[in-house]
Amino acid sequence: MSILSRTGLLAATVAAAAGLAATAAQAADNEKCYGVVKAGQNDCQTASSSCAGTSTVDGQKDAWILVPAGTCAKLVGGSAAPKG
Repeated sequence: MSILSRTGLLAATVAAAAGLAATAAQAADNEKCYGVVKAGQNDCQTASSSCAGTSTVDGQKDAWILVPAGTCAKLVGGSAAPKG
């Protein structure tokens, strides 16, 4: 492997590690908020849909989005747990 290839590989590895660290830090500063998502804007699967972006109605009770920690309780209809 040439020096240029090794340098590129090292740079890619460092960038990936930095991205993972940033993602973990970002996740720690956020919380799931159920019941406030616009149709088609959910972050992950729900009991009634298979993946992100598939919620079918605004305010779907089991659909969630990540919001900054402490925000969900301030949103009308927001809940830290899915609503039955």
